[in-house]
Amino acid sequence: MTEKPFDKYKKNIFSQNGEDGIIEEILNRLSLKTIDNLWCCEFGAWDGKKFSNTFSLVQKGWNAVYIEGDSQRFEDLKSTCSEYPKIIPIQAFVGNSAGTTNSLDNILSTTSIPPEFEILSIDIDSYDLDVWEFLLKYRPKIVLIEINSSIAPGIYLRNSNKRSGSSFSSTLQIGKDKGYTLLSHVGNLIFLRNDLIELISIPDRFIKYPELLFSCDWLSE
Repeated sequence: MTEKPFDKYKKNIFSQNGEDGIIEEILNRLSLKTIDNLWCCEFGAWDGKKFSNTFSLVQKGWNAVYIEGDSQRFEDLKSTCSEYPKIIPIQAFVGNSAGTTNSLDNILSTTSIPPEFEILSIDIDSYDLDVWEFLLKYRPKIVLIEINSSIAPGIYLRNSNKRSGSSFSSTLQIGKDKGYTLLSHVGNLIFLRNDLIELISIPDRFIKYPELLFSCDWLSE
């Protein structure tokens, strides 16, 4: 079995499938861990903590835009924000098309998050890929996006009424089109923007053949 380059760094603090540890390692390699005024965005955020891929960073002083549509969960998020004032809480359901009032572009434009912020985490169990595809005004450095990991590589399927989530290959293709390289798959796909890839030591075979990163082991954990 081919050893995947970031699997040994998997660690959960608040994340579900080892994302906290992988993100920490990527940030170390990018020399971003100790820089001030770092930003992340995550949705649906719930209380900001449960299964969050970024809350461990908020605890370290990061700025965050957390978006949650459900009114009861948003109350939980506001409680978290009272303790962590660097979180900007927004109650909204992010739309799946460009130019609408609730597009991610428009929601983020109401905040002070910079256009090239550090981390975007998308986990809404449905049209995650559409949200990323139509994010046009912002180019985060790192993108985590949930996929339907039960669909093997080579199959191109998008979220629909018949299935929840998009396939590995469909998400990989959008990532390539938007200028990102896949680093890891742990239920979420973790992408890095191409202009930063030289700062990351990853064997060429995983860049040329990203299907080698596919894993569904986490489904049985």
